[in-house]
Amino acid sequence: MDDAPTMPDALAPSAATETRRTVIEARDVSKSYPGGDGGIVRVLDGASLAVRAGEMVAIVGASGSGKSTFLHVLGGLERPTSGVVLLDGTPVAGLDNEHLAALRNRAVGFVFQFHHLLREFSALENVMMPLRIGGHPDREARARASSLLERVGMASRMHHRPAELSGGEQQRAAVARALAANPAVLLADEPSGNLDHGNAERLHDLFASLAQDLALGLVVVTHNVSLAARADRALALEDGRLVTSPLMERDS
Repeated sequence: MDDAPTMPDALAPSAATETRRTVIEARDVSKSYPGGDGGIVRVLDGASLAVRAGEMVAIVGASGSGKSTFLHVLGGLERPTSGVVLLDGTPVAGLDNEHLAALRNRAVGFVFQFHHLLREFSALENVMMPLRIGGHPDREARARASSLLERVGMASRMHHRPAELSGGEQQRAAVARALAANPAVLLADEPSGNLDHGNAERLHDLFASLAQDLALGLVVVTHNVSLAARADRALALEDGRLVTSPLMERDS
C-alpha cells in the first residue's frame, strides 16, 4: 500500500481530528498549462494537503497564486499534471471522466463566489435539484432540502425564488444545495466575496459550524481574514506549494 508522505505539522490534519478518517488528500500535486509563448506555466509545484472529517482548512494567498486551481484539482474538476489526489479515499488517477464525475457528485460539494442558483426555481427546488438528478424520490428530496435550508437559516425563505432573496440568502441556499448529496467534502471558493459585511459574517459563522456538525472536511479559499481565522488551519499558497500562513498563526 502506498504510504502518505510525511507533512510539516501545519499541513497535517489538526490534533482535534487526528482520529477521524481523511476525506480529501493531495500528495505532491503539480499543475502546468501551456504558456502563450510556447513555454510551460507551472501553477502548482508539489502542493500537499490532507483534511479529515470535521476539519475546516482555509487557503489564502495572492491573486493569481493558484488557489482556485488547487481547489479545482482537489475536487476533481481538473486533473493534476503529476501527483496524487484522493477523494474520500479513492484515487482520482485512472478514473475515466464518467467515473470521476460520479465520484465527484457523490463525495464533493462546491460553493463558488457566485451562487449559480436557477432563477426560475425556488430555493427549495434548487436544493432538491441534485437529489432529483441523482434519482432520489421527490418526497425524500423535498424533506432533505427542507432540512438543509432550515440548517442554513432559510426556513422562512425556502419558497422564494433567487430574485426575491438577498445576496446572503442566495449564497446560503447555494451552501444547502452543495450539501444536498451528503458529501464527504465541501470546497468553497471565495464564498463571501460578493457579500456585504453583515451577510459575510453570517456566512462565516455558518461555515465555522458545518465541518464539525456534519462531520465533513471543509476547504475554503478566501481573501477574507475573518473567515480564515475561523478555520482549524490557515495555509498560504506560495510558489505553487502550501505553507503556514504567518498572518493567520494563532497563539497556542
